[in-house]
Amino acid sequence: MTLKPMVVSVALLCALPALARDQIDKSVDVKVDALLAKMTLQEKIGQLHQLSGREATGPESAKRASQLAEIETGNVGSMLNVKGAQDTRAMQALALKSRLKIPLLFGLDVIHGYKTVFPVPLGEAASWDLEAIERSAQVAAREASAAGLHWTFAPMVDIGRDPRWGRVMEGAGEDTYLGAQIARARVKGFQGARLGSTDRIMATAKHFAAYGAAIAGRDYNAVDMSLQQLYEVYLPPFKAAADAGVATFMNSFNSLNGVPATGSALLQRDILKGAWKYPGFVVSDWASIKEMVPHGYAADEADAAVKALNAGSDMDMEGEVYIAHLAQAVKAGKVPQKNVDDAVRRILRKKFEMGLFDDPYRFSDPKREQVVLADPQHRAAARDVARKSLVLLKNERNVLPLAKSGRRIAVIGPLADSKRDLEGGWVVSDVRGDVVTLLQGIRGQAPGAQVSYAAACAPGCANADGFAAAVDAAAKADVIVLAVGETWDMSGEAKSRTDIGLPGRQTELFQRLKATGKPVVAVLFAGRPMIFNEIADQADAILYAWFPGSEGGNAVADVLFGDYNPSGKLPATFPRNLGQIPITYAQTMTGRPVVDEKNIVYRSAYIDSPNTPRYAFGHGKSYTEFGYSGLRLDKATLRQGESATLSFELENKGKVAGTEIAQLYVRDMVASIVRPVKELKGFAKVQLQPGERRRVTFTIDPDTLSFFNGQLKWGAEPGAFKLMVGSASDDIRLDTTLQLQ
Repeated sequence: MTLKPMVVSVALLCALPALARDQIDKSVDVKVDALLAKMTLQEKIGQLHQLSGREATGPESAKRASQLAEIETGNVGSMLNVKGAQDTRAMQALALKSRLKIPLLFGLDVIHGYKTVFPVPLGEAASWDLEAIERSAQVAAREASAAGLHWTFAPMVDIGRDPRWGRVMEGAGEDTYLGAQIARARVKGFQGARLGSTDRIMATAKHFAAYGAAIAGRDYNAVDMSLQQLYEVYLPPFKAAADAGVATFMNSFNSLNGVPATGSALLQRDILKGAWKYPGFVVSDWASIKEMVPHGYAADEADAAVKALNAGSDMDMEGEVYIAHLAQAVKAGKVPQKNVDDAVRRILRKKFEMGLFDDPYRFSDPKREQVVLADPQHRAAARDVARKSLVLLKNERNVLPLAKSGRRIAVIGPLADSKRDLEGGWVVSDVRGDVVTLLQGIRGQAPGAQVSYAAACAPGCANADGFAAAVDAAAKADVIVLAVGETWDMSGEAKSRTDIGLPGRQTELFQRLKATGKPVVAVLFAGRPMIFNEIADQADAILYAWFPGSEGGNAVADVLFGDYNPSGKLPATFPRNLGQIPITYAQTMTGRPVVDEKNIVYRSAYIDSPNTPRYAFGHGKSYTEFGYSGLRLDKATLRQGESATLSFELENKGKVAGTEIAQLYVRDMVASIVRPVKELKGFAKVQLQPGERRRVTFTIDPDTLSFFNGQLKWGAEPGAFKLMVGSASDDIRLDTTLQLQ
């Protein structure tokens, strides 16, 4: 049987006005229902089965033959780990041999680039630049879609307040407001205005929900929190993604208050598909459905299939429990037919919206793949995003920027000439381009300088065999650029750490170089906030580079030599020591706060450390200085339904152009539940020439002042609110008070 193609092409659909789009949407529903009526129960369950295709596209084997047979009979609805126009085309052709010729969806973890590697997501978040973040996702989508992919398992929108958790690398940091803004930007970048364009892909909001609060920062671990905290801190970025039209959600590995998220009807049925009226589908994380058995929540895999489907988990990623057990569960009355139909309908709808029934091969064009993956504009975009992500933590005596000529620069460290370590985890393409190392970037941009190099030790720095040569090179130089940090495989999934300090003997290397008396500029590469107190105290300058991607070396050199004035701000708090974790700027006040660090007796304090972090959320320096003045609030009292305008003068008081990220924080002074001491509620990224002044404006309305109360009701309570504007969460320059009636 051959299905009739859609009358209106997907390309034309994207350009239609809203009314016409609604009509097309209804026609898609009609087509989905018509197809669903023709499907057997087994064919429906096949659509809920996602298969990893590494074996299917590999050498001949019994498993490969079995998988190919399953695809041809219609028992597979989606595949992951199949990439490239040629392979996806081959698998699609096989699926079209099935009775109903339903095309496959091809998905992959395209987290921060496909061929062109951008900074890891936490690094991108440090740019606080929504346009740049959207552009990064757009380039990733363009490359991935040209390689035959329809779908990425990104963005991860989990709030992460524990840097021990390896997957903090994949998110936007600790803040709910910033995280929600970035979630929207990434969804828009991946998907565009509407699904179906062949240069965009479907996005996935993951991991639903609260995965970032895993106990002890240990991956896959349990989460236990109040529903009020869940609603206020962890759910808003997911809601933002849903409102932005994200095509799919992925549930999380963790249990939440005793129930595995994969089997949580509260999350999937009540909140996502119920209260939020989410029209997309939910995919499990890798085998998370059958993992409910070792959780102790399901008796066996058949029981896990029942509980997951009934809870609202639509597609089984590589668990093979739906395909094995769901038909019998439906026949036994354990799973209502309507639940299966609802899941299948959601998946088919996305296939129609992607235009795959119109042309199943529309994303699998080898010629287009070759052209798109060679586009030099992608590298330029990666360099731009990377340098915007860099955070200048320290710059004593204006050591930076460095002169490009007439100086002797010693580039030292295990990560100075490492390509793979600048990319970070989740690098997916087999044909990615060359990575520019820090050493290459410095040499390329400072031909007039004498640049020497010493690795000192291998990445990980397990021994000090090369320290003597490094010290000798440093002694002959005018300035030292030290490249240290984590290796690429120390952050990401299953990469939780109890020690987030510099690995191996890197701190000792720094101490020996510092003893030469030469200025030391430390460039730190990592996928998480690290603890590096000796460097923080003694280095002359510190640039936090994250894992900056393909153009990382050029981007760092741009900043070191002043071709780009750094503007990045930390999206996560950097602790002084492990004992402070979890730590966030948005802490709640206690009955015994620390008022004076010299008097902490019977106060909420440590006896061996300050409460304050090493570097606060929002911190980041520039090569110029910004002044804040002239705070104005157009009304001191705000009534329900009104808005107020808060404005101030921002001035570049230095000698070079620069960009400041001005931040708005709010504190509810008295409320029905204890509120954080400050919450980010707005930010403005402002570029100013030397001496230039500009008035920056924020709008304050009741929604800005609202929160979820003890009954999980959203709203603003009358009373006083402190409004604060500054350069960081611990660098408030101006404040005033607003009364809400």
